[in-house]
Amino acid sequence: MKTIKVSVVTPDGPVYEADVEMVSAKAQSGELGVLPGHIPMVAPLEIGAVRLKKGNATELVAVSGGFLEVRPDRVTILAQAAERAEDIDVARAKAAKERAERRLQAKQDEIDHKRAELALRRAINRLNVANRHF
Repeated sequence: MKTIKVSVVTPDGPVYEADVEMVSAKAQSGELGVLPGHIPMVAPLEIGAVRLKKGNATELVAVSGGFLEVRPDRVTILAQAAERAEDIDVARAKAAKERAERRLQAKQDEIDHKRAELALRRAINRLNVANRHF
């Protein structure tokens, strides 16, 4: 079966690099599926999981926004933050989720509310990816 090279990169360096059969990610315009030979495109990503299909296995990478660039032979994901499912510190993600929930309940000013909401979404995404709830 044909494959496409995928790279997930953050400001801290590469997180994932492999040849896969299919890439699936949540863009701002909706769910995207990319197969080898896909037309070139760039799409902004939402906080979500990137699913990478290799044979009968699917690997997950949690991303916190960023961009997906597609070329016929390569997909590059430039993310603000990204973690492979097996690298996620579940205890740290749970603590971040609880902190964000406390901040949302405190109902401080609008800026803190939006930051807490984004932090909550990122923590929930990390927990879902770590627990493979997709």
